[in-house]
Amino acid sequence: MSISMYQASVPVFVRGLTNMKGIFGKAEAHAQAHKIEPQVLLNARLFPTMFPFTRQIQIAGDFAKGTTARLAGIDVPKYEDTEMSFAQLTARIDTTLAFINQVQPGLIDGSETRAIEMTAGGQALKFTGLDYLLNFSLPNFHFHLTTAYGILRHSGVELVKRDYIGPI
Repeated sequence: MSISMYQASVPVFVRGLTNMKGIFGKAEAHAQAHKIEPQVLLNARLFPTMFPFTRQIQIAGDFAKGTTARLAGIDVPKYEDTEMSFAQLTARIDTTLAFINQVQPGLIDGSETRAIEMTAGGQALKFTGLDYLLNFSLPNFHFHLTTAYGILRHSGVELVKRDYIGPI
């Protein structure tokens, strides 16, 4: 049995982003219980040169929508990076989920050899669809979600691995 490009991408993005929305609830409850302004968590970083929590979420969502669109051969939606609250981050994730869930599997399946060309960090990149998904997109998506999780955990939010992984 083989796994399709759709199965290896969209459900992974949906699960990760959906689980992150649940983590937001724990972060908000933690802030309220400890009388911490939510902006403290939203702007928290693991190290001064790293992106803050909010940017980590924006980038993870960008990988989900960008990968889905590029593999499907359609335009990547552009979102403004203006979120300043957990509610706004939740709305951004909901918008991203609505986009990726409307992309039909047939547009993504068979994209293993599709040429993917893009620029990241000022560098022109060229991939096949399979290489793009497995060696660039999924690692980056999980890096940014994991970093966001780590920021909240480091900030004292009581999270466990199951919060990140979700129900099995």
